[in-house]
Amino acid sequence: QVRLVESGGGLVQAGGSLRLSCAASGRTFSSYIMAWFRQTPGKEREFVAVIKWTSGTTYYADSVKGRFTISRDNAKNTAYLQMNSLKPEDTAVYYCAAGAATLYVRSESVYEDWGQGTQVTVSS
Repeated sequence: QVRLVESGGGLVQAGGSLRLSCAASGRTFSSYIMAWFRQTPGKEREFVAVIKWTSGTTYYADSVKGRFTISRDNAKNTAYLQMNSLKPEDTAVYYCAAGAATLYVRSESVYEDWGQGTQVTVSS
């Protein structure tokens, strides 16, 4: 099992930036993918971005492409989500997830381990 701990959420004005971190422990990550999802009350959890740990290949949701950047630090076993040009509609609880899938990486069903979530609030 992988333990994931998110940090970096908070309150920011529209147009501002935040960087989320996801520290992972408990298992080797050489074959893993790590992703960020987000969820607002009453809605399903939504894919945001994913990174393949070894290759660094990334994929993004269309709604965040060009504004958000996912990255990782192999030495620290930590993934990051740099969020720029934030909009009020980005307000959500952001979750970090880890898994070993190679397909359907935008689907939450392929992720085995989840963090507790961190709140991001963007004011207008």
